[in-house]
Amino acid sequence: MAFHEKQLPADATVADKALGWIDARFPLTSTWKAHLSEYYAPKNFNFLYVFGSLALLVLVIQIVTGIFLVMHYKPDANLAFASVEYIMRDVPWGWLVRYMHSTGASAFFVVVYLHMLRGLLYGSYRKPRELVWLFGVGIFLCLMAEAFFGYLLPWGQMSYWGAQVIVNLFGAIPFIGPDLSLWIRGDYVVSDATLNRFFAFHVIAIPLVLIGLVVAHIVALHEVGSSNPDGVEIKEKVDEKGVPLDGIPFHPYYSVHDLFVVTIFLAVFSAVVFFAPEMGGYFLEYNNFIPADPLKTPPHIAPVWYFTPFYSILRATTSEFMIWLAIGVAAYVALIIVKTTMARKFKIAAAVIGLIVIAAMFIFDPKFWGVVFMGVSVMILFGLPWLDHSPVKSIRYRPGWHKYIYIVFGIAFLILGYLGVQAPTTIGTLVSQVCTFIYFGFFLLMPWWSKMGTFKQVPDRVVFHPH
Repeated sequence: MAFHEKQLPADATVADKALGWIDARFPLTSTWKAHLSEYYAPKNFNFLYVFGSLALLVLVIQIVTGIFLVMHYKPDANLAFASVEYIMRDVPWGWLVRYMHSTGASAFFVVVYLHMLRGLLYGSYRKPRELVWLFGVGIFLCLMAEAFFGYLLPWGQMSYWGAQVIVNLFGAIPFIGPDLSLWIRGDYVVSDATLNRFFAFHVIAIPLVLIGLVVAHIVALHEVGSSNPDGVEIKEKVDEKGVPLDGIPFHPYYSVHDLFVVTIFLAVFSAVVFFAPEMGGYFLEYNNFIPADPLKTPPHIAPVWYFTPFYSILRATTSEFMIWLAIGVAAYVALIIVKTTMARKFKIAAAVIGLIVIAAMFIFDPKFWGVVFMGVSVMILFGLPWLDHSPVKSIRYRPGWHKYIYIVFGIAFLILGYLGVQAPTTIGTLVSQVCTFIYFGFFLLMPWWSKMGTFKQVPDRVVFHPH
């Protein structure tokens, strides 16, 4: 195929000629147009839609600060803690880079949780955005893995013992558990081998997967278009040029809007970095400023705050709780049989699976089921596009009482997060068990409650009130 370079006018500037030369060899201008200047976003975005851009900003902060930290960090059990101290005390501005990275980890989860909340409220996971949501949940899983692997690297007391507890959880898996734990650690205890493989995953493997998923997430989003608070598909109403009637170019309108919010975010982020990097022990725990000691266990081992809702579900799974869980499984199977229009063979299959699960609950150790429920509490997010049967997408046009279901779910999630950082108590365990039922009930009962009630009429065009 012959190569044709675009002909430019004789009075073209040097910049135009350089851009034309690049465009003939790389789709720079077309990519800019497709994803920014000619990507039409709904004109009724609210402030909740800024958290996607903020997540991208925090990702850049983490990568850049991580590169500088790796220059001085030693992935060696005898040198790791001292190398972190060296970064904090002797490397010029090392303390700032380290605190930006540690604060950035928590900021990442704050932003991502709010980003997912927006998707939940406005049905951003519904058709045609199922893949966008699936890529997003994949990003969330990668973030959790990245944070877990990175948590061991400072080689402090909480890093060491937190990794010890989490890795040992895999030992509860029947038959393969002990060998799996040994394979993950690379040794019989958390040691130098564990530190080296966690370092490799944290610095190379997970970031590569994470960046790939972020690119896929953005490309999939721009293929189907962004959702909006009304749940109206703006691509269905276009002018003679194919431009959505209710859309505006992302750049400069939303790019300038995002820059304004980024300024506010960076001000808050800087305030935390300079004045409260430990955030009272929630971002950096006191025990992690003590070198790892395999012979001295901290009185209370707990993960960082962004893991604690799922950690609470793990701790809530006791032998007494298994009885109530078995009753819950039986009730859910009965609900499927009575309240669904599935074929008879699927109902029989549901009953058989339910009986097998109930029997397994009394065969295998509650610790194993705690690990299962902790994992399922995250993996269930993948099924959200097919669990929600509501005729409308946005919370704006759902029955008023649906909002209270979301509020109860949000409160239960926050309570689970709070109890996860506290030492276990009888009352705390009971409350976490109730909140665990609420958490799973929100998703598993969604096929029924999401389509109940009187729904409001969704407008044909987006509802927009200019400022």
